[in-house]
Amino acid sequence: MWSPPSSRGAPEAAAAAQRVHRLFCDGPLAPGATVTLTERAARHAIALRLRSGDPVTLFNGDGTESAAALVAVGKRGVTAAVRTRTAVDRESPLETRLIQGVCAADRMDLVLQKATELGVASIRPVVTARSVVRLASERLERREAHWRNVVIAACEQCGRNRIPQLAGTVPFAQFMADAPRAGTRLLLAPAAGARLRDIAPAPPVHVLIGPEGGLALEERTLVLAAGFVPVRFGPRTLRTETAPLAALAALQALWGDC
Repeated sequence: MWSPPSSRGAPEAAAAAQRVHRLFCDGPLAPGATVTLTERAARHAIALRLRSGDPVTLFNGDGTESAAALVAVGKRGVTAAVRTRTAVDRESPLETRLIQGVCAADRMDLVLQKATELGVASIRPVVTARSVVRLASERLERREAHWRNVVIAACEQCGRNRIPQLAGTVPFAQFMADAPRAGTRLLLAPAAGARLRDIAPAPPVHVLIGPEGGLALEERTLVLAAGFVPVRFGPRTLRTETAPLAALAALQALWGDC
């Protein structure tokens, strides 16, 4: 009678045991120092069931990462002892900037998470005529804090040591008043004649994505008048959370990481 080999799953278990988790620490990381993790990072460490003595990698967004070990893990907080600090660059050679029409909460979270993984340099949320989500100032502050945590968590997962800039959310009219003038400015549009590979990009590359339902006609007219170039991604209409990720992945494949 056949029975599964006793070693089945052992490599996976060993890899899990040796995995060193990454945690964001908003402060200086000098070798030899003992640092207190932020409340968010502490909750993460506890959720991962990390214990005193476990190795971790800390980063604060300055382009370095630090080997450290947890000193204390408990209800009063989580502290870690920094051992070494190393400059590690995992940024894309192509600077991409995403301008995203604010969309429903779960979709916006997905865009922020995956755009970070795909190496985006900055993200600007814009409230357009067709944006489903409209937040009062207090709720917007909470939502923007949540979005920043989504971006930080994505950096912890994907290995980035620089946090993409998350600009403040602005209405479409304010965005147009300060619309970028330099670099390549792209608007994804299913009916456009040009394809992405037809464009010779001049960094930084700005990618504008509308919310659910896309940009209103008057918004699209203003954007094109401002110098954004419409490009298409085949004959299919992509959802608001799919379009930016497809565009960023293609940009990286054509001119970035790949």
